[in-house]
Amino acid sequence: MGAPVTVVMEREAGEKKEKVDVGDAEAKPDGDQKKEVDRGVKGAGAVVVTVDAAQSETRASRLQTQHPVASIQVVPHGAATPATPAAYPPTMTPSQVGLASLNSRAYTNRISLLLFVLHLLVAAAAVCFFCFKGVEGVLDFNSAKARKERHVLKFWLPPIEGASVLSIILAFAWQKAIRSWPSVMVTFILWACFFSTMAAGILLLCFSLPATDGLGVALIAFSIGAGLYACWVTRRIPFAGKVFALALQPATKFPDLNGPAYLMMGVGFLWISAWCFAVIGALNFYYPPLTILALVLSLAWTAEVMRNVANLTVSRVIALYYLRGMQSNTQFSFQRATTINLGSACLGSLFVPSIEALRIIARGLNLLEGEDEFLFSCAHCCLRVMESIFRYGNSWAFVHIAAYGRGFVAASQSTWGLFERQKMEELVDSDITSAVCFLTGVTSGALSLIFAASWTFSSHKHYTATVSLLAFFVGYLMTRIGMALPHACVACYYVCYAENPSPRLFDDTIPARLNQIRSDSEGFVPTPRFPRRHPTT
Repeated sequence: MGAPVTVVMEREAGEKKEKVDVGDAEAKPDGDQKKEVDRGVKGAGAVVVTVDAAQSETRASRLQTQHPVASIQVVPHGAATPATPAAYPPTMTPSQVGLASLNSRAYTNRISLLLFVLHLLVAAAAVCFFCFKGVEGVLDFNSAKARKERHVLKFWLPPIEGASVLSIILAFAWQKAIRSWPSVMVTFILWACFFSTMAAGILLLCFSLPATDGLGVALIAFSIGAGLYACWVTRRIPFAGKVFALALQPATKFPDLNGPAYLMMGVGFLWISAWCFAVIGALNFYYPPLTILALVLSLAWTAEVMRNVANLTVSRVIALYYLRGMQSNTQFSFQRATTINLGSACLGSLFVPSIEALRIIARGLNLLEGEDEFLFSCAHCCLRVMESIFRYGNSWAFVHIAAYGRGFVAASQSTWGLFERQKMEELVDSDITSAVCFLTGVTSGALSLIFAASWTFSSHKHYTATVSLLAFFVGYLMTRIGMALPHACVACYYVCYAENPSPRLFDDTIPARLNQIRSDSEGFVPTPRFPRRHPTT
């Protein structure tokens, strides 16, 4: 090391003088290399500070590594101060930007939150009113309306309640099985959906009723499509199973992470029970078909919000584990999901199902367009719309909503921007884990339909069609709520990797898959975000 450096800063008369003397580290023995600070007012106010050189240089190098600063300039006393060059602008990573809003207290998407609260108040009032009308009709023993409602209460309500209980049991079983055997369950769910919907469709056709025949044909058509899809994604199944296995590993560190999903299923069961009784009261109200349709739409939105509340809770816990290494409190995350981030859950519950439907349509058009000009134009238009919608609204947004407290649109843009930066668009477009969660709900719905339809046909076959349709709907909704945990874990795995692909937290699964897609080593057929260009002849 060089000679000691002395810097003297002079001020006007009567003020202090500070003298910093940095000694040579080699001039002192090892036992004397320590920091000595001696502050005192001597004479005109001189302050002497002695700092060990080695330690000061170490600290300075660390600070310079984190925050680059301009170099120190020595200027003679009385000379003009030269212009200081502009400091380097700090480069903020997405993690640093989000750190400021990690515990944001601002409510997101307040208009959507207000609309949902108003809708919930109106729905609760309507359910209470129709329940009252149902009880009033049942207690009126002498009227024909009372006899009809008692008949409905005896033969229509029990199968639906039984289907609700069965769907909850199936939801627990699906989630436990996926967490225990992810690779096996992906294949099992794909083909279980095919066989269960086919069996449900054939059963409804065997009833030989006009109403059940239509439902049976629809289920058989869906079953054929599910079977073709299972064949089409056969090469993606091993990767999907591996992603489920890796994404669910952090969930084992939080034993209470299933609590919000279980709570939402319990609340959903109680709400569906009251809702079914309200439907009985609505049968004798003005315009029963429109009234029941409004109740069905309200139930669908409410159940989807419940699912996304569980999704946001799990997403915050897992995302903070990946991005900050934090052991977040599940109860606190659930509190944020039901208050601060509830507006984003309500808005996403309206748009995400439509977006997923557009993805299915786009995939089908991509497979069928061929050389037909009309289909090519439809594919072109649909894919352009899907590209725009995916940028401003996608299911990956719930990760940034939960972690950083952003609105639904802003979170959709930020997550999709991360995928574009890491060139992961083809990977997330070809992801089948969300489809597996969806088909799990369809499978539970089909099994609930088989259970309820068989019960109703043996007791009162006149109600078979309505009971079958409602049992399928209820079974699907309850299972989707239960599958919120694996769905959220997979979303956090993709988004957090795109934000911070640290080898300490992630292995080479995603990079290897990206290389495989780009090299087209397995004949990969992606879901395009742009229409294919046919060569001109």
